[in-house]
Amino acid sequence: MPNPRSGRAETPPLPSKKDILAFVKDSGADATRRDIARAFGVKGEARAGLRALLKEMEAEGAIDLKGGKRVKAAGAMPPVAPVDVMSVDEDGDLLCMPASGWQSDDEPPMIRIPAARAARRKPAPGVGDRLLARLAPAGDDGYEADIIKTIGKGAHRFLAVYRKKRRGGIAEPVERRARHPFDIDAGDEAGAKDGDLVWVETKNARGYGPRKARVRLIEGHTDDRGVYSTIALANHAIPTEFPAAALAEADRAAPSADAAREDLRDTPLVTIDPADAKDHDDAVFAEPDPDPANAGGYRVIVAIADVSAFVRPGGALDAEALKRGNSVYLPDRVTPMLPERLSNGLCSLRADEDRPCLAVEMIIDGEGRKKRHRFLRATMRSFAKLSYEEAQAISEGAGAGVSPVIRDSVVHLFDAFRARWRERARRAPLDLDLPERRIVLKPNGEVDRIVLRERFDAHRVIEEFMILANVAAAETLERQRTHLIYRVHDQPDPEKLDAVREYLQSLDYSLAKGGSVRPANFNQLLKIAGERDEKEMVSEVVLRAQRQAVYATENVGHFGLNLPRYAHFTSPIRRYADLTVHRALVRACRLGAGGQTEAEAAALDDIAEQISDLERRAMAAEREATDRYLAGYLQHREGAVFEGRIRGVTKFGLFVMLDETGADGFIPMRSIGFERYRFEEGRHSLVGETTGGIFRLGQPVTVRLVEAAPIRGGLLFEMESEPLPPEGKPKAGGKGRQPRRKTAKGGTAQAKPGGKSRKSAVKTARKKPKKRSRANAKPRRD
Repeated sequence: MPNPRSGRAETPPLPSKKDILAFVKDSGADATRRDIARAFGVKGEARAGLRALLKEMEAEGAIDLKGGKRVKAAGAMPPVAPVDVMSVDEDGDLLCMPASGWQSDDEPPMIRIPAARAARRKPAPGVGDRLLARLAPAGDDGYEADIIKTIGKGAHRFLAVYRKKRRGGIAEPVERRARHPFDIDAGDEAGAKDGDLVWVETKNARGYGPRKARVRLIEGHTDDRGVYSTIALANHAIPTEFPAAALAEADRAAPSADAAREDLRDTPLVTIDPADAKDHDDAVFAEPDPDPANAGGYRVIVAIADVSAFVRPGGALDAEALKRGNSVYLPDRVTPMLPERLSNGLCSLRADEDRPCLAVEMIIDGEGRKKRHRFLRATMRSFAKLSYEEAQAISEGAGAGVSPVIRDSVVHLFDAFRARWRERARRAPLDLDLPERRIVLKPNGEVDRIVLRERFDAHRVIEEFMILANVAAAETLERQRTHLIYRVHDQPDPEKLDAVREYLQSLDYSLAKGGSVRPANFNQLLKIAGERDEKEMVSEVVLRAQRQAVYATENVGHFGLNLPRYAHFTSPIRRYADLTVHRALVRACRLGAGGQTEAEAAALDDIAEQISDLERRAMAAEREATDRYLAGYLQHREGAVFEGRIRGVTKFGLFVMLDETGADGFIPMRSIGFERYRFEEGRHSLVGETTGGIFRLGQPVTVRLVEAAPIRGGLLFEMESEPLPPEGKPKAGGKGRQPRRKTAKGGTAQAKPGGKSRKSAVKTARKKPKKRSRANAKPRRD
């Protein structure tokens, strides 16, 4: 696309991921981004696309960006790498982890060394050994390995539950792939008591002898309320306590007395948030535009908490906020980016309290097009704290007891939103409306129920006006030539798109080839899928084709929103990116103290990379905590049958998401059926070698819950459905979900040849981490 500042034409295409990975591997040593740019002739504005492509490759595990500048080939995992043996399953297969640490915030891949290959080594390797292994991909996030040689002992550090024995104890790892306990010798307990959550480090062990470890640190106790969240936070090293200097700075903070601020206290701004929200970043107001030249148009104000008035560059609060990058939202708690005195107090736009804000006044016409805007620093007073449900009710004429001023303000907001919605229809952003689930907890912290999050127009009102404000921020900073951090979402990767196109064709869908794919192309696909009652399945496939949105100082646009420029401005209490944009606006618009400094402007490139990484870390922690709460909720329903959908296909088995709760679990290959299945990666399918029956991505299935392990966050299933027939068409009598298999006795569990029951065999597998979980996520305001 043309550069928004220079208006230059599109630059030549970027190199493919395969070409980049080949160059990095051939370089022999770590390459730099500059080396890659020179090698492929990437210049000027195209460097932004290259940076985004490298960040995506890092997120996929193909490379490591060391310090954000140097590039090291990772190949998801490299072809040859050291691995640590974590456990031995019931078939004698060795389950391993990367030995040198895993650079992604996603869970490390499953690395399996078949028992026959391990047995060829003398002496046989065992738990605690570090091996140099040759790795081969085996499906979604899985690898099979051949041992090259034993290279020593690993000292892997991991979180575990300590169980007291007569002498010493055992440590039960919380990691899903380490399914066997480690012995803790007397003297190595470090004061741990039974049930303590501890950090342990593996000790030397030979062959298949005792697996030993020592306790290094006590993190908490399994009886502690919220232990599932504690594990997720600890595993990802997310800080939960603020340093004394940051707390002291927060205690000294005081409301601004800046006389230069405009006065918005008589403007009926309202906050609209989840009912239990405490950190209110934004307030909104709308009224018909009094200008007769804009008949049918609206004046809209989005007022955002002025965090830059309290958190100044270079201070202790700023340093800690950057270290955290964002607030982390878990089912039972929020780990905030800022201390509570600011996040829930001085910065939060509470009703009937004066607050400093950074606002944008926007004029839109009757068709929702923005005509102009201006930014201002002001003092505001929220007229009401409304939940989404309350705002929706007021817009529909309900809401008894609401003052006429608030009612009029809400009605005007919805009227202005309808105009914006018409503009959105013309813009045609990507319409991936995936279901969101919310975990509802009992007073004692246990899961009460899982509910689908309702979507009202009230949610869309806030989302649309936040998007419009974010666009205004990016436009203003570009116009003022002020350095900023964009929120960028590049076009889908062509190679990944080809794979998705091939798979969709197998389901009788067509995605146009050649040229640039636009969100409208995907939306048409989703419309057809909705008519076939397959929208959720196709939405997941379309989601797989997308690049990851990141923060960057070079603009490549936002593909999902179909916008040429975009920056996060509306949530500075919980996102550091927004705070940097606030400071940039204060500087660019000459709005007083607390603006962007020269030092911060020079550091924005590194800050963008850091907060992108921290965002992925937070998402991983949120996903893991949700997994554990869901496993805890289901642990008393082992043996129950559930409806679900296949979410991942690997050489080792299938990953299934349950319709009822959104929980993900694993079905090992041996528990899928009574024939051998081969993995066909291009088709995302397992195909029976005898019957040709198919289990494929997106297929509805019925499964039985065999095991739920809350501390590990793992669910194990066995398949109850028959495969699809070879032609891939469902048998008569259903829309794709096949009838359950019946055994001779009318049950579903049956012993396999060799005497091992399916239930016994299935316990040796482990669950894959969820790629994306929307349960208990902060409502989107992107």
